[in-house]
Amino acid sequence: MSTKIISICNHKGGVGKTTTVASLGASLARLGRSVLVVDLDAQSNLTSSLMVGEPERTTYEAMKERKSLPVVELPSVPGLFLSPASLDLAGVELEIASYMEREKILKDVLDEVAGDYDYILLDCPPSLGLLTLNALTASTDVLIPLTAEALPSRGLQRILDIVSMTQKRLNKELRLAGILITRYEKSNLTQTVEEALRGRYGSLVFETKIRKNVSLAEAPLAMRSILDYAPGSNGAKDYKSLAQEIEKKIVIR
Repeated sequence: MSTKIISICNHKGGVGKTTTVASLGASLARLGRSVLVVDLDAQSNLTSSLMVGEPERTTYEAMKERKSLPVVELPSVPGLFLSPASLDLAGVELEIASYMEREKILKDVLDEVAGDYDYILLDCPPSLGLLTLNALTASTDVLIPLTAEALPSRGLQRILDIVSMTQKRLNKELRLAGILITRYEKSNLTQTVEEALRGRYGSLVFETKIRKNVSLAEAPLAMRSILDYAPGSNGAKDYKSLAQEIEKKIVIR
């Protein structure tokens, strides 16, 4: 199959972007896929949750120099690779602001390695700035994680507007893979929000929901994927289900 580059995107923090990148990446690797996860957030939570020690080179240098991404193999999950980040990434938007075609820097960098992987998952920062725009411009698909709460769901249209603008001006091939409900628990509020989302967006909302699960919060502290840390947990089961749904929804179309 051709490489699928998926931006995991939401300008609100705390919705499970990094958890989704790490856990979905590991789940797809377990299905026999070759997966690169790319940390584009200066907080570097994806990097610290999967990698021991400090990286020699990061996504910051790759974007600033417009050169190839650093790739670290993760032996704990065969088939899963990481392009790490560092705090330096916090200033990269200002540094590349004057570059020609600044929105396409990440695309140029990814083009060099895209053929080596079945999936590339981009962990976007909690903003809709230049880094996120670079990610959307480089992607084939965008996945929006969203907690089933009133305020986060109200911000969804803003993200969809950015996706639409990117499709029109920068990346006509970009597709909305879907909206993923995270931190799900049975309550009147979550069920009401879920019903509203499915009523408005239909099949764009993934059937899989990621249930609220303490193991998902603990796994990064142990620097292990949820599949290794707690393979029998709801978190592991849900992300394995999401990987299977991704395979059907994105690959076979």
